[in-house]
Amino acid sequence: MPKMKTHKGAQKRFRATGSGKLVRMKGHASHLRRKKPKSVKRAYSSVLPLNPADESRIRRVLPYIGK
Repeated sequence: MPKMKTHKGAQKRFRATGSGKLVRMKGHASHLRRKKPKSVKRAYSSVLPLNPADESRIRRVLPYIGK
């Protein structure tokens, strides 16, 4: 059986923690940055857990990500 291909767009957006949970970053961080308050810009740097409803779909396109 051939190797499965990793979806490169998803690979750049999601990563696995040491325990195997999928995490993501917030979007819209680099657009119109000057007019956003500092608290909003700080919130963009936080890592968020992936919604469980999306997890099976993301794991399908990232077959070699940690479990």
